[in-house]
Amino acid sequence: MKVEAAKPAAPKTEAPKQEAAKPAPPPKPPAAKPGLAEAQAAAPVPPPMPVLTKVEPSLSSPAPPVGPPLARRDTHPSIPPRQPSKPVEFKAGDHVVYPTHGVGTVQGIESMSAAGLTLQVIVVTFDENRMTLRVPVNKAASSGLRKLAAPDSMKEALDTLKGRARIKRTMWSRRAQEYEAKINSGDPVAIAEVVRDLHRNAGQPDQSFSERQIYEQAMDRLAAELAAIDRTDKAAATTKLLDHLKAG
Repeated sequence: MKVEAAKPAAPKTEAPKQEAAKPAPPPKPPAAKPGLAEAQAAAPVPPPMPVLTKVEPSLSSPAPPVGPPLARRDTHPSIPPRQPSKPVEFKAGDHVVYPTHGVGTVQGIESMSAAGLTLQVIVVTFDENRMTLRVPVNKAASSGLRKLAAPDSMKEALDTLKGRARIKRTMWSRRAQEYEAKINSGDPVAIAEVVRDLHRNAGQPDQSFSERQIYEQAMDRLAAELAAIDRTDKAAATTKLLDHLKAG
């Protein structure tokens, strides 16, 4: 029996070691869009603006004029100052006219105290109304107190009565206000216009009640002043006014 010799054992070869797999890096998050603050921070900084300061002119030292001085052109001619009107003097016994009350008589000038002040007042009485009016001397002109109309003014008023009536085509309420304003103005020519416009001759339509009232008021005012000027009574003055109306 053959005995085989034992073969030497082959050297063991180790299998190459495999390197451990490295973990994959985590995915990068998407880049965020820059916000408004980041955009402003990343934007280039503009150069600083120059600071402007307003210099106010000094009142004590005015700025020197620039260029040649301009010639001043006067667009309006110089108007001389108006001379103050001479105050009208009233004395006891004078016949005067107050716009809203008609003809009265001055009784004198008195002193009266009001609010701790002493005033000089003109005392005027109206016999028909049994009324006494006190007008401060320094307010006589502005209140409308005046002496009797001059002969030329009364002649113009009488000539107005001869003219043609001028009646506006407006509502009676508005015309009535205009007539009353003319009566209260105290102007004899304006009062004569009211008498002329509201007078009715024979054959013309009768006046309404309100027209008759305003007509009689205007006639009474004008006749009272005419009577004081002519030194007659009111009845004779009324007859004279009616004669001028009929002559128109």
